[in-house]
Amino acid sequence: VIVESPAKAKTIKKYLGKDFTVLASYGHVRDLIPKNGAVDVEHDFAMSYDIIERNAKHVAAIAKALKESDTFYLATDPDREGEAIAWHICELMRSKKALKKQPVNRVVFHEITKSAVADAVSNPRDISMTLVDAQQARRALDYLVGFNLSPLLWKKIRYGLSAGRV
Repeated sequence: VIVESPAKAKTIKKYLGKDFTVLASYGHVRDLIPKNGAVDVEHDFAMSYDIIERNAKHVAAIAKALKESDTFYLATDPDREGEAIAWHICELMRSKKALKKQPVNRVVFHEITKSAVADAVSNPRDISMTLVDAQQARRALDYLVGFNLSPLLWKKIRYGLSAGRV
């Protein structure tokens, strides 16, 4: 079971018991490469990602644990960002060949109680690509608009300002 926060991992592990391994991703595990071309507007806005260096060790721990698991539960936050984190983790596990025939289960809970966690694990779903696409669109706009306008703001107004998506 993969969650975002180590504190959540500890609590959820208590609820699920010894038959489950619960690990934290520590938030996002991949981001756009920090170079021009991370979003390819010529090819359907294809996005190029790289592992976030500070979280590489967490990704490695997830891959190692997954190789010994029979089911993969992604229990990242129940929002657009959490859905994208779950998708990125899944994609990384596939690329590392850690994900073989294990079923991938997206589990969502809105409170960290024993009953909510148990109910979520009993009723998994697929990763929502609609939510993942929404997060990727937001991230692409940050990259295409914000990264290009922010340096102009730094020159004309004040260093460190961010143009963001607006």
